[in-house]
Amino acid sequence: MTYVIIGACCNDGACVDVCPVNCIHPAPDEPGYATTEMLYVDPDSCIDCGACVDECPVDAIVPDYELEPADEPFLALNAAWFTAPEHRDYTSLQHRLPPLVVEREAPLKVAVIGSGPSAAYVVEWLLATRGLTTEVTVFEKLPLAGGLVRYGVAPDHEATKVVMDDYARTLRRGGVTARFETEVGVDVTIEQLRAEFDAIVVATGAVEGKPLSVPGADLPGVFTAADIVGWYNGHPQHVDHQPDLSGERAIVIGNGNVALDVARVLLAEPGALHGTSISPSALTLLEAGNIREVVIVARRGIEHAAFTAGELIGLTQRDLAVSAPADELVAPDGDPIVAYKAELLGQSPNAGSDRRVTFRFGWTPTEVHGDGAAQRVRFTSTYGDGELEVEAGLVVAAIGYRPAEVPGVPYDDLRSLVPNELGRVIDTSGVYVAGWAKRGPSGGIGTNRWDARETVATLLQDVGGAAQNA
Repeated sequence: MTYVIIGACCNDGACVDVCPVNCIHPAPDEPGYATTEMLYVDPDSCIDCGACVDECPVDAIVPDYELEPADEPFLALNAAWFTAPEHRDYTSLQHRLPPLVVEREAPLKVAVIGSGPSAAYVVEWLLATRGLTTEVTVFEKLPLAGGLVRYGVAPDHEATKVVMDDYARTLRRGGVTARFETEVGVDVTIEQLRAEFDAIVVATGAVEGKPLSVPGADLPGVFTAADIVGWYNGHPQHVDHQPDLSGERAIVIGNGNVALDVARVLLAEPGALHGTSISPSALTLLEAGNIREVVIVARRGIEHAAFTAGELIGLTQRDLAVSAPADELVAPDGDPIVAYKAELLGQSPNAGSDRRVTFRFGWTPTEVHGDGAAQRVRFTSTYGDGELEVEAGLVVAAIGYRPAEVPGVPYDDLRSLVPNELGRVIDTSGVYVAGWAKRGPSGGIGTNRWDARETVATLLQDVGGAAQNA
């Protein structure tokens, strides 16, 4: 018997910290952790102790004999990951990071900008530091905490949103004050925060969608993924969007997990989203809409697909016909996860469904056409000659996010991040950064836990000579 990590995995690595035989990979200090789709349990070394189960914040670890039918593919997926040569022969030593320790008599006053995952983990590491009294004030411009967990995770992914309970508890802990509807740069300046706090941590995430940069991208009917995701999640800045859902087809450009989320929500059967956290106005518009096909178009081949195998498994288990042209599913040898994705896309398990997701690989958008509004998108082959034209009245650019700039804090527009070294903002004393604002929009929710630890260690080193216990 072995334990299995399923699709709700958030990559926070807490399970790695308690595993006595190091059977969960990649660990936070191993190659590939920052970019891994999820974590995996090695069935050959798992000793069935169950230590990892209680540590998982999203209940994503289950024994193989309790797998629900929808989760059974993850048993094969966990095993498949270890077939790659570079994923074998890990040490059996337990991974356990030492606690942070600092000698400082005076309380440390820290301002944290943002209230999403990276901000919450920064607060947790600060409060857990030994030998330190910390006073943290969290500044959030929105009325509610949670960041992209609240406003970026699809409403039918309730298991993932459970981590917000942990974040809420963090904000209620002693020594923490939260100031909502307070925007840094508008209601309070960085210079004012400098005068009041010993350190400032920018943990704003990446909240703005990257727009298409092709002719016609400004036509009505063209949105960024941030617009659409914010709309159906009730984000105050996006809730008033009214996408035209009268046509039968939508195009999503980009193929990360957000692209799959958008497709799944647009194609949801009436009633399927009732009881979720979806915006009521968005639910009404979706149930009155006519979308029956979403075409997800990627610039590169399936070997570069950004969606995870877990998200694809979930998509194929809906009452949707999910497919891709066979000649676009040629995967290179040597990567078992890419091969698994290609196999899933080649099966078309619900071919008879009247709602479908069609994946296209190797097509680059060149222009959006329309008479007063988007009507079709023209693509050219990324790898050779050829053109593709797809008609649709709704076009969604799911090509990435970028952090919002904070006045008074440097910003690298080319890399979409705050320039920093180990979380220390370059040429800006006393200011630090964590999460997507630090490393760019990459990594899952839980990746921010270890990223935040690095930033906090840097901050403590600067303010009080931080050390790590062995």
